[in-house]
Amino acid sequence: MDLHLAEDELAMSCHLRVASDNAKFGQPEVKLGLIPGYAGTQRLVQLIGKGKALELLMTADMIGAEEAHRLGLVNYVTTPDQLLVKVNELLSKIKANGPNAVGSIIRCVDAYFADGVDGSQFEIDEFGKCFKTDDFNEGVAAFLEKRKADFVRG
Repeated sequence: MDLHLAEDELAMSCHLRVASDNAKFGQPEVKLGLIPGYAGTQRLVQLIGKGKALELLMTADMIGAEEAHRLGLVNYVTTPDQLLVKVNELLSKIKANGPNAVGSIIRCVDAYFADGVDGSQFEIDEFGKCFKTDDFNEGVAAFLEKRKADFVRG
């Protein structure tokens, strides 16, 4: 499966990415006299670094899934028939954790990239908020009772 134009930007906007081993990634817009839209230039730099991002953006070269994994563009590479299995495995691991904490983690990581935001202070504030949640109470109770936490999802 070749990802082109807006599809790559959509994939880069996801928190995690799993690719099949036959996937191809690239930003071919420059061949059309365009640049990637939908924050494609910004997200690619954040994910793989300036030098390699500039190379891919300016050359329109396509890369395979293994190279995308090595660069940090995708988190995992699997066979096409195991793609949904891997995605569901990751989802199960995430869903087993406190949903408020997972949301806080996403907000903290996003704060790192936000202009004018002190990411460290943002993290301190989010950390403090976690203590006031039902998730925290359930997590601590489960730990003390030596059982898996049963977090309520809203």
